[in-house]
Amino acid sequence: MASSDAHEQAPPTEYDVAIVGAGPSGLAAAIYSARGRRSTIVLERNLAGGQMALTYLVENYPGFPEGVSGFDLADKMKAQAAQFGAEIHEITAVESFTTTADGRHAITTDQGVVHARAAILAPGVEARRSGVPGEAEFIGRGVSWCATCDGALYRGKQVAVIGGGDSAVEEGLFLTKFADAVHVIHRRRELRAEKIIQERGFANPKMHFIWDSVPKRILGKDVVEGVEYANVKTHKLATLPVNGVFIYIGQTANTAFLKGVIELNEQGFIVTDELLRTGRAGVFACGDARANPIKQIAAAVGEGALAAVQVDKYLDSPECPPTGAKT
Repeated sequence: MASSDAHEQAPPTEYDVAIVGAGPSGLAAAIYSARGRRSTIVLERNLAGGQMALTYLVENYPGFPEGVSGFDLADKMKAQAAQFGAEIHEITAVESFTTTADGRHAITTDQGVVHARAAILAPGVEARRSGVPGEAEFIGRGVSWCATCDGALYRGKQVAVIGGGDSAVEEGLFLTKFADAVHVIHRRRELRAEKIIQERGFANPKMHFIWDSVPKRILGKDVVEGVEYANVKTHKLATLPVNGVFIYIGQTANTAFLKGVIELNEQGFIVTDELLRTGRAGVFACGDARANPIKQIAAAVGEGALAAVQVDKYLDSPECPPTGAKT
């Protein structure tokens, strides 16, 4: 009888393609890869769909003239990838990414090691922290980065939104479904959000805008009770009584596990060529974590498709290690 030790020491399964991240880019890549009959595994450390899944209503994705829930769109993409045979595994973290001497790739997660002949990096982004005093102390007690997740907690209350881009205004509009007032604190005199989103914000009687201002402290005892902010021109301080603070001041790429392994730009985003190839053979990147000028669902899906097509070509090329024993 074979011992359990022998079973445990058996080499892990090797996939044709390992995809890190199950946002719209990673899921699109999985659909194309699995449909092309490549053995495909997708590693996702959060909810499938990434930032998209937390979006209340997606209005600019083709094919949905009435808009579509980000969660529903993510669920459909996930089901489609699985339908073609992609394996989607939930993990807590990717710990490291390495390439063996024969060109295979090993992705170490908290759940074990995944080996693949080619890899697509689509780890996505997460909301940037402001670093103001009180932010860390009140996480889960009034400080949030997800209106869709926490908006219902503020029914009949007052909230502040920090930022002036698409996410800040869109999430602020969602919060007006619950809160009595949404105060948008923005460091400039005009918003950066798309014009149509700005128009909706200005037209909503529950939305109030505090211009040329930045948060200095988040106030409270056990829960958030207010936010102190300063005018960037006059430096005058003021206090706004609120029950919640939602922060939308940009995003940080989830690429810490790639430092020193894959080329990243100064902001930590993955550098590729026009065919989404990184500097390492057999490793491609797509989506919001890639250094690109547009962070939109439609663009991410397109990049995922392109990455999968390029991976398919790579797997048939002489430079790709053949299926078989690893060194």
